[in-house]
Amino acid sequence: MKLSNIIYIMLLLAATLQGHAQKTKNMTDKNNPLLCNPQTGICEMPGDKTEKKPDTQPVRSEQVLRIVYFTDPICSSCWGIEPQLRKLKLEYGKKLQIEYHMGGLLPDWSYNSGGISKPSDVASHWDEVSLHYDMPIDGDVWIEDPLDSSYPPSIAFKAAELQDKEKAVVFMRALRELVFMKKKNITRWENIRVAAIEAKLDEAQLKKDYESGKAKALFEQDLELARKYGVRGFPSVFVTNAAGASEFVYGSRPYSDYQTAIEKLGLNIEKQLYAKDWESLFGEYPSMTAREYSELSMTSRDKTVRLLDELTTQGKLEKTSCKNGDLWKLKQD
Repeated sequence: MKLSNIIYIMLLLAATLQGHAQKTKNMTDKNNPLLCNPQTGICEMPGDKTEKKPDTQPVRSEQVLRIVYFTDPICSSCWGIEPQLRKLKLEYGKKLQIEYHMGGLLPDWSYNSGGISKPSDVASHWDEVSLHYDMPIDGDVWIEDPLDSSYPPSIAFKAAELQDKEKAVVFMRALRELVFMKKKNITRWENIRVAAIEAKLDEAQLKKDYESGKAKALFEQDLELARKYGVRGFPSVFVTNAAGASEFVYGSRPYSDYQTAIEKLGLNIEKQLYAKDWESLFGEYPSMTAREYSELSMTSRDKTVRLLDELTTQGKLEKTSCKNGDLWKLKQD
């Protein structure tokens, strides 16, 4: 074979390999929101990664801390910051205003990226992040009864807010326990109804608002607000002061990061002391994981599990287990 032919073949092969490498890179560069990064604590959406400065609205009082929180019912990293958010509420009480906005993590299964192209691919990933966050998650829901979208429970949350915003937060918590712990498909109305009962919502009104389009319109407003804020992943937390200045806490971060954000904004809000005994804590939050109780009571993880198991044996708590952890709930008389 002539030297010129050999050179031509080598150049052609190099160009082919380069094109394949670029194609592979482009595929891996795409983000799949269900492939949450446990190191950064972020469930990131595909698309533009340019950060935008949010158009925050000033809070009414200098003594009020405003948090704008973008989340999603099936965001595993958001489940990972439940202990931090609960502690913030205890330490700041009525001085804390948290606005919950839905971000639309999973519209449907029309995209294939990050090694996840179908629901069953999420199962092992959820098992991995469960261990990282030390929050119980059973990924088998994606094998046994997979969700086709996170939009239905998001719209249901907005319907719950139309009734009562505090009950809506309880409703969201119930939805998350159902999907993460009990492997329930929370796009199904029968499971949404269970969460509504848990939150003491008016089920008939919830369904009416869910189906009438009112809740869907509010959900679409949340999506538009997320675009204005430049949100591309969850959890996204904006801490705002009275002047409208904002600090951004992105992903599942330790409690100290939220404290730092508050301090940077010069929010001179005195933290309140709260009771750390088990009865008081379960009086505030009727269900808790070991990590949550450990964070709130400021006790070691080992002591936490021993105490909660003892209280279960005494009949004061009920314990629900999944393959990656446990949840304790105050036993009702």
